[in-house]
Amino acid sequence: MTNHKPNIYKSNLCPPCPPSATAFDKFIYWLGIGLGSGLPKKAPGTWGTVGGLVVAMPMLLLGFWGFLTITILGGLVGSFICGKTSDLMQVHDDPHIVFDEWVGMWIALLPSVWLLANTQDENKTGLAYLHPSLLLLFIIPFVLFRFFDIIKPFPIKWVDKNVCGGFGILIDDVLAGVMAGVICYVLFMPGGFR
Repeated sequence: MTNHKPNIYKSNLCPPCPPSATAFDKFIYWLGIGLGSGLPKKAPGTWGTVGGLVVAMPMLLLGFWGFLTITILGGLVGSFICGKTSDLMQVHDDPHIVFDEWVGMWIALLPSVWLLANTQDENKTGLAYLHPSLLLLFIIPFVLFRFFDIIKPFPIKWVDKNVCGGFGILIDDVLAGVMAGVICYVLFMPGGFR
């Protein structure tokens, strides 16, 4: 197990990928920093979440079950991606590691994606049915996810402090996504899944 330095980068710069890294390591590093969405010095977690939301847009074309599949796969590989990126940076849970925000955001979006998929199926109008007010189906999960990710209510805060490695980096965002998703489910679908 690598002994990570605490994050003491006062300049808020993203720790670079080592020059000796393999092509595979560099690929994982770029996934870890959200294909660059986690690079901003200010609020990298928020920008990383925006990156996750942008990546989610073309995922909508896969329908609910395709979106869910990619979300599950992201969660399964996310622990490795976050842990490996942390190893490459030699810093535990650097704020510029945002693949965990991507997965958390996708989880928070699941009720919205379900609602959109069912609305399109029922109306048989496809994407033409989308109305500007439906932006709330993306804004509300985003705001709720960032709220839970920043505030870290129990059990998120406990997990963030006590679970190590790549899984520890990922799981607090997964929990924030689940909390946001549950609230979105209640807000968007009070009658439950049909």
